[in-house]
Amino acid sequence: MPSRYPLFDRSRLSLASLAERRHDLDLSVLLPLAPVPVTEITLATVAERIQMARAQDRAVVLMMGAHVLRAGVQRYLIDLMARGMLSCVAMNGAGAIHDFELALIGATTESVATYIREGRFGLWRETGRLNEIVAQAAAEGLGFGEAVGRVIEDEGFPNREISVLAAGYRLGVPVTVHVGIGQDIVHELPNCDGAAVGAASYCDFLIFAKVLERLAGGVVMNFGSAVMAPEVFLKALAMVRNVAARRGAKVENFVSLVCDLLDLPGDCSREPVRDDPRYFFRPWKTMLARTVAGGGMGLYVKGSHRLTFPQLWSAIVCQQSAAGS
Repeated sequence: MPSRYPLFDRSRLSLASLAERRHDLDLSVLLPLAPVPVTEITLATVAERIQMARAQDRAVVLMMGAHVLRAGVQRYLIDLMARGMLSCVAMNGAGAIHDFELALIGATTESVATYIREGRFGLWRETGRLNEIVAQAAAEGLGFGEAVGRVIEDEGFPNREISVLAAGYRLGVPVTVHVGIGQDIVHELPNCDGAAVGAASYCDFLIFAKVLERLAGGVVMNFGSAVMAPEVFLKALAMVRNVAARRGAKVENFVSLVCDLLDLPGDCSREPVRDDPRYFFRPWKTMLARTVAGGGMGLYVKGSHRLTFPQLWSAIVCQQSAAGS
């Protein structure tokens, strides 16, 4: 039975081309792949644990907000994937949009303040191609990230070499996309099929959960995701711990790293009290306290992704070079 409430008629929308959009970010923001001084000792510690985890075939998972891509660290991220240092990369829907647009036209990010006043925010024809790709993904039983990465790679998008999604497809590293319906600009468009988006993103959730089955002794990292990463991680970890318990095993003793801009105490092993506003900062209580309480280590680094991510890469590469010499 259809809803008894009236629905918005998307056929009335007017779409425009990305060629008409003023972009706030282009390829000039991307950093070159070059070592930087490692001033955050915590990142050197995490780099060492990543090396140990991969040597033992333990999972190393990177979860991130879309601002990581806007920080221009794609070359560092893709190189870690190519080196076999990452088992999975998880992003939100906005991350997939930025990645897709950068690969397609070398630019992304519109002025919300400008275009929302004009009634044009998010209504861009070319970006709507994502909805077509995701519909096909759902029909084939593919995940969101794999399907989009396949298109970017196989169709030879002009800037596919800096696409994290394309790199994941090319290298066989799952890049999962965890979508909240109604949160992304492509959900405004007439060709958006909510059921397909849900199916493709849920497939990615199950891929992500499967990777976490190897998290004991591994590393999970969250760069700049205040809601998606801690919430998706919490539910997937509950699933794998449930299954592990049935065979008398535990998914513990992993390192959880959070990199963000909030001021947190040096020791985040205890979650904040309820009258502390930081109690609602999920990365702290979920990823740095609750999920590692049974055994493991929660580490926090405050800083811009443009500074912290290159340091993490540099520490890993330096340690690899030292081990090989």
